[in-house]
Amino acid sequence: MAFDESRQYENLSGPEIGRRVTDESILFLPIGAVEQHGPHLPLAVDHVIAHETASAVVANCGADLDVWQLPTLAISKSNEHAWSPGTLVLSADTIMRVLLDIGRSVATTNAQRLVLLNAHGGNTTLLNTALREIRLETGLKTFLMHPSLPPAYGGVSTEEELGMGIHGGRNETSVFMHLRPDDVNLSLAERKVPEAIAENTHVKFGGSTSFGWLSNDFDPDGYIGDPTGASAELGKQLFENAVSNLSDAMAEVKTFDFGR
Repeated sequence: MAFDESRQYENLSGPEIGRRVTDESILFLPIGAVEQHGPHLPLAVDHVIAHETASAVVANCGADLDVWQLPTLAISKSNEHAWSPGTLVLSADTIMRVLLDIGRSVATTNAQRLVLLNAHGGNTTLLNTALREIRLETGLKTFLMHPSLPPAYGGVSTEEELGMGIHGGRNETSVFMHLRPDDVNLSLAERKVPEAIAENTHVKFGGSTSFGWLSNDFDPDGYIGDPTGASAELGKQLFENAVSNLSDAMAEVKTFDFGR
């Protein structure tokens, strides 16, 4: 699957927007982050994964489903990592206003569906709220996808990580190794799993009782998981599975109409 410039929204001219973006089109907005991921990964992890995943999905199904890829929103709500110099942070209020502004802007086209692809778990709650706010204000049908659902929101993590490979752990590191192998230094990786939390029944990641946290609450290095077993081969498998699943989901987005 190659990067398909022909389905990049920003490459259309103004008149083309009116002709080629129709009421059957899906607009696809990748959202990442620029934030610390421990010593073994660069700040770019989340926005690279968001952009590359969206590009692969569009290459896979964009022509068939009439999907147009919007420019990647690289900076988002990363305040759980604000303690780390270099992390770029938009406040919750700012990112909500940005998303509403984007929603208002794309609502001037003929498109009726807007899909957010979120590769940063810290955005998840706010983006779910944004779906309703954008729909209320613009009438767009709005959807939220993830390359993989964050473990803190019901997604799975590895058994070895006790369900807590939530930031810079094995799977995320593996995917990034597949996408940017030269930018990973696995020699600096260690196991950083808060094992005591896993013994809780309710107050834990993905448990019935959530809790506020900053990434350095668990360890000064600020990553949570065990990246020591990461590999580009695993990352390739995870990435390709994500693209396949997201493409299947996009087909349902295409026809979704509230059960009517």
